[in-house]
Amino acid sequence: MNWISNYVRPKINSLFSRREVPENLWTKCAECGTMLFHRELSENLNVCTHCDHHMGISPRARMEALFDGGIFVEVDVPKPITDPLHFRDQKKYPDRMRAAQKKTGEAEAMLVVEGEMGRTGIVAACQDFAFMGGSMGMYVGNAIIAAAQRAVELKRPLILFSAAGGARMQEGILSLMQMPRTTVAVQMLKEAGLPYIVVLTHPTTGGVTASYAMLGDVHIAEPNALICFAGQRVIEQTIREKLPEGFQRAEYLLDHGMLDRVTHRTHMRDELITITRMLLKQSPAIKGDLPKPSADEPSAETNSAK
Repeated sequence: MNWISNYVRPKINSLFSRREVPENLWTKCAECGTMLFHRELSENLNVCTHCDHHMGISPRARMEALFDGGIFVEVDVPKPITDPLHFRDQKKYPDRMRAAQKKTGEAEAMLVVEGEMGRTGIVAACQDFAFMGGSMGMYVGNAIIAAAQRAVELKRPLILFSAAGGARMQEGILSLMQMPRTTVAVQMLKEAGLPYIVVLTHPTTGGVTASYAMLGDVHIAEPNALICFAGQRVIEQTIREKLPEGFQRAEYLLDHGMLDRVTHRTHMRDELITITRMLLKQSPAIKGDLPKPSADEPSAETNSAK
């Protein structure tokens, strides 16, 4: 046994070696560059506490902040054919799907749930931009139809959170067909006399903006969200004119009548409760009487039923 190698050297190394710190404890704000502690950022719903920049947030985290006690139940969504066109670019479409599922922990780009918000029953659908850019494919079309059907069945309002880069190119014309399909689903809600509220988050673009994202009774957006059909450069090259700075951002669209509200994420739940109760012709909510989303409750994942 070598006493120096086996005892002295490890002892010295332990004194001077740095403690390993997990890499996910801090997040850098893309807007102001501030380093934010992960727990503080999570408690503020992924909004920078320094500059109020709204970062991406997962559908489950958003739903936990929306529903009373953070409790909701998932609504079943029919699963379409996995790879109808046998599409391949740099990767096969099924490989891209598996990578997105592993990255997000979700089966697809939209989550549909039901529960109570301020003691008022609602159905909610939320797109996940982290899942292949929140692209609208056949599953997303099925999800919106399932959400609308469930809302009509329960006679509840539907609240949809949009976040997408447009249609899913790997499904070609089948993805574009979701535009009329989802329009019909929204019409079902209107014929049933049920409120349809859309919350447009960053970014909402392409065919999503041209269909269900702009068909709501009320349109709310998060601050500085990009909302458009085509990109700024494409429009400028087409009309050969210089466009105003920020003309596709939420605040500009609010000023020009395309939106009804621009609401901070931490105030979104209270705003939605007020609007929902108003549209349902219910009495105004008493703030002190409303149950809040609770961190002490079991996680929504354990309370959800697929």
